[in-house]
Amino acid sequence: MRRIFALLILTAPFGMLSAEEQSSSPYATAADFAKYAMKLREQALLKVEPQVFVPTSSRPAIQRYPWKTNIVTTVFWVGEQAGGNNPVPNFRSSWDLNWQADYGGFDNPERSGRRNYIPVAFIPRQNPFYCALPYNDVTHGQFKPEAPLVIPWFKQAYMGQGQSVCWHRWIAIRKGNRTCYAQWEDCGPFRTDHFQYVFGNERPKPNLTHGAGLDVSPAVRDYLGLQPTDVTDWQFVDVKDVAPGPWRSYGENNNFVLARRQMEQRLVQQGGATGTKK
Repeated sequence: MRRIFALLILTAPFGMLSAEEQSSSPYATAADFAKYAMKLREQALLKVEPQVFVPTSSRPAIQRYPWKTNIVTTVFWVGEQAGGNNPVPNFRSSWDLNWQADYGGFDNPERSGRRNYIPVAFIPRQNPFYCALPYNDVTHGQFKPEAPLVIPWFKQAYMGQGQSVCWHRWIAIRKGNRTCYAQWEDCGPFRTDHFQYVFGNERPKPNLTHGAGLDVSPAVRDYLGLQPTDVTDWQFVDVKDVAPGPWRSYGENNNFVLARRQMEQRLVQQGGATGTKK
């Protein structure tokens, strides 16, 4: 208020000053005084702190999943026997008790037994581009207490109590200048509880495979040219961000295979409806 009152005085017309004030003024004319007053006014305004508008409504930020970089990566496969650094056989997964049968057979990791990213013995009934991460959102048929809080897509993907929202989720895996895409089909290596790494900023815990934090299938290995133990980067991706590639070709669990099948069925139905017209 004091600053405003002073500005009013400084900007007042010269004629409003008293005779005593005019006689003691160092400015000969009203114009000179007006210029001086305006200069002071501009200096005073420059010192006034600007008001910052803070919106009261919060708009959600665009969902982005950060890259996990320099992650030790190992290879595993459907039907792998227990032994060595693999304490649990891979006939079943954390979410599928009949994983090998549902996949269609043994996902032979030998390069001589594979062609075009799939085993030569059969066409997989699930996506051959799969991976494992060290977290399971479900235990004993119930969601873990932290699951709704730490899984970014939990609310959107929720289908019912105990139905995993991590199973079949897509990730991108990068090695050098090549990137492939895979679906999350099992939990590991070694752990099923490390949500601080999978969804947070922690690094993988030490383990028997040099602190590995990602297991990938033979198809991923072959596409990226990985060694049995290697280093990659990975990140979660939404289905709409999965680039075209061989990972879209096979699998009852594959969003793109299911979408093509639905489109084909609609075309058949439309063709049948058109054929019945007279």
